[in-house]
Amino acid sequence: MAELKEQIPMPQQDPKKRCSNFDEVALGYTEEMALEEANRCLGCKTKPCVKGCPVSVNIPDFINLIKEKKYVESSRVIKQTNSLPAVCGRVCPQENQCQMSCVFNKKGNPIAIGRLERFVADYEAKNEPEISIPSPNDSSLAKYKIAVVGSGPAGLTVASDLCAIGYSVTIFEALHKTGGVLRYGIPEFRLPRFILDREVEYIKKLGANIFTDVVIGKSTNVKELFNEGFSAVFVATGAGTPKLLGIPGENLSGVFSGNEWLTRVNLMRAYDETYSTPMPKPKKAVVIGAGNTAMDCTRTAIRIGSEEVHVVYRRGRSEMPARIEEIDNAEDEGVRFNFLVNPVEFIGNEKGVLKAVKCQQMELGEPDESGRRRPVPVPNAFFEIEADCAVVALGQNPNPLIRSTTTGLDVQKWGGIIIDEESGMTSIPGVFAGGDVVTGEATVISAMGAGRIAAKGIDAYIKATIINK
Repeated sequence: MAELKEQIPMPQQDPKKRCSNFDEVALGYTEEMALEEANRCLGCKTKPCVKGCPVSVNIPDFINLIKEKKYVESSRVIKQTNSLPAVCGRVCPQENQCQMSCVFNKKGNPIAIGRLERFVADYEAKNEPEISIPSPNDSSLAKYKIAVVGSGPAGLTVASDLCAIGYSVTIFEALHKTGGVLRYGIPEFRLPRFILDREVEYIKKLGANIFTDVVIGKSTNVKELFNEGFSAVFVATGAGTPKLLGIPGENLSGVFSGNEWLTRVNLMRAYDETYSTPMPKPKKAVVIGAGNTAMDCTRTAIRIGSEEVHVVYRRGRSEMPARIEEIDNAEDEGVRFNFLVNPVEFIGNEKGVLKAVKCQQMELGEPDESGRRRPVPVPNAFFEIEADCAVVALGQNPNPLIRSTTTGLDVQKWGGIIIDEESGMTSIPGVFAGGDVVTGEATVISAMGAGRIAAKGIDAYIKATIINK
């Protein structure tokens, strides 16, 4: 019986070898593995997995095509609603989304949808290098220009969807390379840069124009884009403001935010002495936090040569928000986990350089508003962890530049841009937003889902207020 077969595991690079390189850890399914895993799928008529996907990929159809060995056709089914399949197949938390809704999940053995998505996307890239570009639905819409601010997952998604409809799309990226959090926030051992570049190239071939090193909010502002001939603007500037602890010593040399740490390593290659943005290679590093960003920070520290890396988390292992596979990978690579521990002070030497992290032991009390048991300090239970590097990886709030330079834009007290959930439109007509700049730090696929909603909203807005006015 199909439901009794186990999920095919993902081949991985050996932990002892991968600790010293930035090569991709997960090696991907072979064709035989993909076929065996695809044949486990029952092809449910109700398609519960599709309901669990933020961008509504037709999962049963693409898996059925794998069964028929039509791998390129399978990839193109995914691209009908997801222009970044090779990215999503690698970094999306499928276990909490499409795979959570799989009927086999009742027995803890869902179809490995993400691994199959990755397989067909990579297969198409290898075997069909000449990218097949679908024609736009309505070429008469090309005279209407859309500005997209930010080239992260939300921006790339809204651009691809609007290009497919027929609009002229221009993406403005503040950094010198595209991808947003996909490039600066996710290490290469999880998402190789050539994969990201390949996906961005596909969106460019759909028709999107991309300009880098353009900071909207400084060189020009959102409202001025309308004076430059754009009919609508989509804001997708992400979450670039780090959440800090607010404890003594946080300004010491050797203390980083997760955002700075990953940006310097991933985007600026600061660990490589041949680049002009060097950073010290810590001997003993402490990472505060337990999400995917924290796991990325710890595993990066291992790879740049840290002899000892600690994770400090105020709750227990079962409360960690990171993906299980990321936690397991970090543990396999030698990261040490310190649970029920909360940092209270960064201690420096006479030169203002970090030398230790003072921590307090915690215990779990009554549940808080999130439903998780609240960590409570254990009186007088303090200790120190020796460290010359500490990374505060507690998440990020929305980038403040757009909201601070755009009058009339309604925002939450904590900085998120307020939108109409059905269309993605902000309080300013013609200005839309989505992704982390609205929600705060979230998943890649949820940002892409917001981009799809906004693309439909922008299309409806232009047709209602400009074309059919």
